[in-house]
Amino acid sequence: MHPLAQFKFCPKCGSERFVENNFKSKKCENCGFVYYFNSSSSTIALIINEDKELLVATRAHEPSKGTLDLPGGFVDLDETGEEAVIREVKEETHLDVLDVRYLFSIPNRYVYSGFEVHTLDLVYLCKVENTQNLQAEDDVAKLQFIKINELNPDLFGLLSVKEVIKEVKEMNLVSLL
Repeated sequence: MHPLAQFKFCPKCGSERFVENNFKSKKCENCGFVYYFNSSSSTIALIINEDKELLVATRAHEPSKGTLDLPGGFVDLDETGEEAVIREVKEETHLDVLDVRYLFSIPNRYVYSGFEVHTLDLVYLCKVENTQNLQAEDDVAKLQFIKINELNPDLFGLLSVKEVIKEVKEMNLVSLL
């Protein structure tokens, strides 16, 4: 089901005359408001330790509870991608990010509470001061470092993160540090 099918009423005037305008928008026949369904922004953090291993999380909640993931999450209103990845890393790992470097983006579909959220995941290489304060927090059940060549994309629950892991295995991330 296209996400717009779940929007039955105009968010501006409340009219039921909220109809398909084109493949990515609906238009209110009452007040003329046009709503475009766009991707939400989210972040993915790549954190590599001194042993050249990648920090991997285990998801504590649905979707994909119990599968592997990477630290990150949604970008809040009035927040840059860089600010969001720094905040998310702190919330989920208790680590302080010293520097972020944008690498690439990847589209995703994230089902939350039965609603499919289209996202654009912004992937960042994050440098942290040290990993002594590492703690699984927020929506993370466990954190561990895994050697990049031992990463198995099939163990990661979210489609975009699977693709990021495949890309990471092909890249020479260590040379970017």
